Amino acid sequence: MGNMATEIVAFLLTISGWILVSSTLPTDYWKVSSVDGTVITTATFWSNLWKTCVTDSTGVSNCKDFPSMLALDAYIQVCRGLMIASVCLGFFGAIFALVGMKCTKIGGSETTKARLTVLSGFQFILSGLCCMTACSIYAHRITTDFFDPLFVAQKFELGAALFIGWAGSVLAEYSYSGAASFVTARNNHSKTANGLHKEPGAPSRQFGRNAYV
Repeated sequence: MGNMATEIVAFLLTISGWILVSSTLPTDYWKVSSVDGTVITTATFWSNLWKTCVTDSTGVSNCKDFPSMLALDAYIQVCRGLMIASVCLGFFGAIFALVGMKCTKIGGSETTKARLTVLSGFQFILSGLCCMTACSIYAHRITTDFFDPLFVAQKFELGAALFIGWAGSVLAEYSYSGAASFVTARNNHSKTANGLHKEPGAPSRQFGRNAYV
């Protein structure tokens, strides 16, 4: 029961991480900047992987989608690819984890379930690494421009989406160590069960000291 409860908690944590990672992809505020003035002229500029927008003090937003994927900056294209890969890996990892859980009735034998658990663990950790890499690349670009004294264009700061993505990555990667511990526990349990339940009449492999004397 202890291993099963740990398995369920790990599954819920990794699913929560995958949900956070998935919600990061369409989130608006990847980078944000404000222009303060009077109440009328205050505006907030923000961008994500798909568009750039400005929101005035009345809450009205004017957005412009990025016109062409081929004309985008390289770091945005890389972040898009990594985030999409992260969502896909987490989706299939969640399916394999659900099938491989000991408390489910599908997936076949214990050996098959253990292999599915390991596979889901690798997929979750890859999903978390993809998301963490994408958010880190985007954040590095923001901070590089912000602290560059020669950069004369508008400077941005880190948006909320980046912190959500980092948090989701940490939760998604939790399943890697969990999967390893579950497989170890199952294998030990199987070996113990096989040792205790021998077939009647099976020859014993333990011999006395003077067996051949």
